[in-house]
Amino acid sequence: MELSVVVPVLNEGGNIDPLLAEVYAALDDKYDYEVVYVDDGSRDTTPNELAAARKRYPRLRVLTHRTTCGQSTALRSGIKAARGHWIATLDGDGQNDPADIPRLLEVAREKAADNGPVLVAGYRKKRRDSQIKRVSSRIANAVRSRLLGDATPDTGCGLKVYTRTDFLNLPYFDHMHRFLPALFQRDGGTVISVEVNHRHRQRGKSKYGTLDRLIVGITDLMGVMWLKRRARVAEVMEESDAGE
Repeated sequence: MELSVVVPVLNEGGNIDPLLAEVYAALDDKYDYEVVYVDDGSRDTTPNELAAARKRYPRLRVLTHRTTCGQSTALRSGIKAARGHWIATLDGDGQNDPADIPRLLEVAREKAADNGPVLVAGYRKKRRDSQIKRVSSRIANAVRSRLLGDATPDTGCGLKVYTRTDFLNLPYFDHMHRFLPALFQRDGGTVISVEVNHRHRQRGKSKYGTLDRLIVGITDLMGVMWLKRRARVAEVMEESDAGE
């Protein structure tokens, strides 16, 4: 299979069907693809909406966490179960636009020809969030970029494209999804940012607060800095027969 679209969700009742309809509109007749939703222990109408959606969308697969494990774990569950070579990820709140997936996938394919891991990250240049969220995100991106040197203006955008194999080769830890550019670079990979559409949230509410992201983010940032310092990228020569 060419492409798996992985969507982690937690209490996104009301957003399931509209986003799925947009994914189908963007990808049908263009790719051999599947959509993998990971319900991270929702306690609202999300499970029922996903069950109903499976009857209408034959490309949809649904995984369910018994308890809430966090976005990074939900992403990893979906990507491990995915059957596609390429992975496209979306936030489940409808703020990412599925119509941007083909463009990011085209960029990823072109860069993959150069060998080495490649991550194409969405860049929400015109964010449709509250002012405090925009300001805090701008500060966090600046600090992270300065300390990690990942040269990525928007690591928090949920819309990204990479291969399944490259993702599963990364070190796994909680909240790793916030540091994917630095982790790809740690593995000798290339990161490309592409401007994407960003929309207002129409239904539900954000699962992240400003203070909790700040506290956890500082701890994680120190850990990723350590991982980068300890990284070694080997240049593997082709295997040859003994005695040659």
